[in-house]
Amino acid sequence: MCAAERDDGGMTAARLTALFTAFRPGDGFLGTSELARRTGMPKSSAHRLLGHLVRQGLLERRDGSVRLGLKLFEVGQVAIGQRGLADAARPYLADLREATRNTVHLAILEGTEVVYLDITRGPDAPVLPSRIGGRFPAHATAVGKAILAHSPEDVVETVISAGLPRIGPRTLTAPGLLRRQLAKVYEEGTAYDREESGPGVVCVASPVLDNSGLARAAISISGWSTRVRVERVAPAVRTTALTLSRTLP
Repeated sequence: MCAAERDDGGMTAARLTALFTAFRPGDGFLGTSELARRTGMPKSSAHRLLGHLVRQGLLERRDGSVRLGLKLFEVGQVAIGQRGLADAARPYLADLREATRNTVHLAILEGTEVVYLDITRGPDAPVLPSRIGGRFPAHATAVGKAILAHSPEDVVETVISAGLPRIGPRTLTAPGLLRRQLAKVYEEGTAYDREESGPGVVCVASPVLDNSGLARAAISISGWSTRVRVERVAPAVRTTALTLSRTLP
């Protein structure tokens, strides 16, 4: 295969990815013009690619607009390798939410970001930007730091090398400071986010470990800084994460 063919294939893949990720939570049918605007690609290119995706069953068409198709949902269910983890964790997340009345997250690390597998929202918790399937920079979250503290060094180095942008008022942006905090998280088994992911929000997280002691995921509680004393709820988070770790194969 020549370089031009490889480049063309990469561009097509990038455009297909852009079209899929242009759909936002709550979107239904979207027109070609809107998708072209969201992706920044020419309308003719968007129209051609959308037709291909409709023919493959990955999108559904109605009255000139398209929405994500059921085939894409089916593929996603096969692709999500953490489905068993989310199912196993759900009753533990529910118990933790009931005990604290705050929002509970289950997340994994993918690249330099955490991906939320499940969220159980508490009645007394703030409205957070996190959503199931959503992503957030790992260094700015308690779940991210809990996972990184129990990950191989090359994983931590990848996150640091990508840069540590400021997300909230108190985000750790200095590599040395992040490393020192990760060492402390490793010793204590709990990680904290004190307005690092957003103003007024605090979190405490603990890792879900595999048999070798590496993190498979992390569980956290999030709430208002004026209402939640993270040190008080930390033991409950830690116990939940340890219990889940022991129940997983």
